[in-house]
Amino acid sequence: MSKPLVDTQYLPHVSDVRHVLASGPHVTTLLDEKVDPALLEGFLIQLCALGVYMTEPVDGWIRRAGEACTKVAGLEEVGRQLISHAKHEAGHHLMMVADTKSLVAGWNARRMPKLDAEQLLAQAPTPAMLEYRQIHEDTINGAMPGAQVAIEYEIENLSVVFAPRLIEQCKRVLGDDVMNSLTFIKEHVELDVGHTALNEVMLNKLLSQKPEHADTIGKTGARALDIYLRFYGDCMEKAKRMLQAAAA
Repeated sequence: MSKPLVDTQYLPHVSDVRHVLASGPHVTTLLDEKVDPALLEGFLIQLCALGVYMTEPVDGWIRRAGEACTKVAGLEEVGRQLISHAKHEAGHHLMMVADTKSLVAGWNARRMPKLDAEQLLAQAPTPAMLEYRQIHEDTINGAMPGAQVAIEYEIENLSVVFAPRLIEQCKRVLGDDVMNSLTFIKEHVELDVGHTALNEVMLNKLLSQKPEHADTIGKTGARALDIYLRFYGDCMEKAKRMLQAAAA
């Protein structure tokens, strides 16, 4: 039996950046058995606070990419699936807002410096965050709007590959109660297994119908994941600065 097109035409483009996800410095620091609990907690706070900017437009991006696909011969079905999927993403950023406030309340009860959730939520976007929004706009308005599927495939795959390990680390280091403040991550671990499987089906269909765009699709997925890993790095650096402020 021949391999799926995702294996042969797509994965070679993303293998290097997926290797960084598996063994890069930010990931290994977070998952280290000797991680500083305050650093892990600070990372979660920044991830949720900054993540609102990353997450709020998601349903609109997916819907608009789907609408663009319906206007391209051969991509009508992928377009309809994207439009349908967009409805499941609406309002998810509100969980991140609530999680930020809950995590900050927990931090302030036990740690210094005292944090202001509203100030954290109002932080200016980093270059990686700006680039994350730009890659969606470039894809939607480009020659292959279906490459939105590759973005979704890589980012939702984080909930399958990385988030469960992060959750177990958080439970071990910060206690089970932290899960009350991680509703976004917890829900996406449960939902994105199915979403990732659907994305893989759509990606195979996309590659079979538009093989001439395989390079663009693969590079789009790789770039999206690379941006997101740099976003994780931003969250880590901001968490470290929180700890430095406490030490000072």
